[in-house]
Amino acid sequence: VANRMSDPPQEVVTLAGKYCESGDVLIHDIELPVLETGDIIAIPASGAYVPSMASNYNLNPRPAIVMVSDGSARLIRRRESYADLMAMDVM
Repeated sequence: VANRMSDPPQEVVTLAGKYCESGDVLIHDIELPVLETGDIIAIPASGAYVPSMASNYNLNPRPAIVMVSDGSARLIRRRESYADLMAMDVM
């Protein structure tokens, strides 16, 4: 949990992605603090969730990309909107 790195683990969880697929599991059996709304989960190797592999499968917009360096964060790609997803449709 990137925003609470000093919090001790309290439970063993499996982190799954947002796609409705049985294989969309990011990590099995990881010890984490109890997660709260707004927590930031940092996953350095995230397969199809990286920009080069990202898709709009199931009409899911791609997430924003934030670059973190020397203790500061900067938005380098905005989150896709549903308007972005529909922009190429002509009907």
